Amino acid sequence: MAHTLEFFWDFSSPFAYLAATQVDALAARTGATLRDCPMLLGAVFKAIGTDEVPLFRWPEAKRRYILQDVQRWADHWNVPFRFPTRFPVMSLRALRAFLLLPDDARAAFRRAAFRATWADDRDLGDDATLGELLGPHAAEVLPRLSSPAAKEALFASTQRALDAGVFGAPSFRVDGEHLFWGQDRLPLVETALRSAAPANDG
Repeated sequence: MAHTLEFFWDFSSPFAYLAATQVDALAARTGATLRDCPMLLGAVFKAIGTDEVPLFRWPEAKRRYILQDVQRWADHWNVPFRFPTRFPVMSLRALRAFLLLPDDARAAFRRAAFRATWADDRDLGDDATLGELLGPHAAEVLPRLSSPAAKEALFASTQRALDAGVFGAPSFRVDGEHLFWGQDRLPLVETALRSAAPANDG
């Protein structure tokens, strides 16, 4: 029985971007079933009583260190990184778009939207950008971004993260019980995928 790996993320997080550059390959080499779990990170922070943009409340020394650390990890993973000129990132419509896509189109959109934001300095809040990233699905998805179904899908996905005990992005859960926070925990996630007993479905 394959392990399951839930990946909790928001396009607004640079560390989630870094994780997103690695998680597909991690799932492939461990044989895990990857389940994307997008969430509105600001809503998570609000629910747990944290500042919606913690970066703005940190002292200058910590902000400077974190930005250096993101770049160090980008260099470590050998992936492009450029802090966006528009921050905080307005990710709500992109998250809804992801959830409105067919299952087989979601991973490609996730990868493209993360790269557009954190490597190419594109604006995810702009429908023209979203339409380009959605490609052939744009005509179907864009008109539905403000629909009740789109809103409910993101609310439910965010609630799923909260129910799992998630408090930041990225987070990972192995086999529905082993929770990890931070892209720097990916080696521990891989160890868990190689050693933990998969959950019994029945």
